[in-house]
Amino acid sequence: MEQYHKEILIKRWLEKSDEALLTAENNLTYDFLAAALNRIYYSIFYVVMALAIKNDFKTAKHSTLMGWFNKKFVYEDKIFDKELSKIYKNAFTHRQECDYEAMSNIEVETIKILLKDAKIFIDTVKKII
Repeated sequence: MEQYHKEILIKRWLEKSDEALLTAENNLTYDFLAAALNRIYYSIFYVVMALAIKNDFKTAKHSTLMGWFNKKFVYEDKIFDKELSKIYKNAFTHRQECDYEAMSNIEVETIKILLKDAKIFIDTVKKII
């Protein structure tokens, strides 16, 4: 992939991550909890997509991207602590539950924790992009 094209894609994924995080905060303010949770997860997903582009990794599957992130950056290269892996998985699991289970019930306090964790995750990953 041409370097200039890569840089544009990375920049766009980072912008999408920032936008999703801001949207999550706004949704939380108005008690749109499922929407906030969705945006929290996607803020993480988008920053990992930027990291994937930087490292010439391509996938369209969420679980594949998470597996690649964990294997390469947490367990093999040990760039990130296992806590980031837990944050990513926790956001993914909660988002799936809220998006696909009609009777899911997530509490405001849980969303606030997930939002705080997402900010830590994103700030940490951005440092190496």
